[in-house]
Amino acid sequence: MNAIVETKKVSLITTMAHGYGMEPSSFAATVRKTCMPPNSSEEDFAAFLLVAHEHGLNPITREIYAFPKKGGGVQPIVGIDGWMTLINSHPKADGIEFDDVFDDKGELQAITCRIYRKDRNRHTSVTEYMEECRRATEPWQKWPARMLRHKAAIQCARYAFGFAGIIDPEEAERSPEVDTGEVTAPPPPAPEAKPESVDVEFTEPFDADAYMEKLTDALYAANTEEAVIEAWDALDVEATLTDNEALLQEAFDVRAARIKQFPADEPEPESVRVMRAG
Repeated sequence: MNAIVETKKVSLITTMAHGYGMEPSSFAATVRKTCMPPNSSEEDFAAFLLVAHEHGLNPITREIYAFPKKGGGVQPIVGIDGWMTLINSHPKADGIEFDDVFDDKGELQAITCRIYRKDRNRHTSVTEYMEECRRATEPWQKWPARMLRHKAAIQCARYAFGFAGIIDPEEAERSPEVDTGEVTAPPPPAPEAKPESVDVEFTEPFDADAYMEKLTDALYAANTEEAVIEAWDALDVEATLTDNEALLQEAFDVRAARIKQFPADEPEPESVRVMRAG
């Protein structure tokens, strides 16, 4: 029986690793280090990979990761990027809409999310209320509208598509069965490769200002659009900032501004093409 389980696990690792262009051993080691609780069992790892594969979520970019359950096993956790992947990649998805609801004082009271499916005549609608969802955490204090929109989208996705076995980070924190410790996501993985001119090593605790300064310097030191993308990938920006949406948006803005400085390639004039042909 154990041999059968082991064979299926290795096959799944190989399949997923090739999908991300990685060697199976490197893929498994990376996922274990960045997405799994320490000392998790082989069975826990296999179960986690099955969930990730079933939902088409990328553990390398931490669209999905896991925390230990107090009764044993692991609980797959899906961040907002993972939920958006689930919605947008669903073959029956046909659009998503949001409506903000304000009280008499102009304060945001609730957000309604509507998800449309190609195979249904009626949309699925869910309303999440600020009073019920808001928490005394930094994201909710700084970006309450964005956080409430995320909650509405996640709950609506569950009703519209029947996603099961996965929860969002805040649900994990509130669950008596999940041991989240003091964090809501695992630490970012170290990039596997980086140009010699870009130093991405930094010490804990994470210094956001220093990281953004390093990113800006690297992007503006690049002299082509391709070099900009290489520097971006080398710094593993999206994985590093996945839990700080405001900072991630700022990083995208810096990259877009830098790329915009490179002139777009113009088509070769007809006269020049004729001369070349001649």
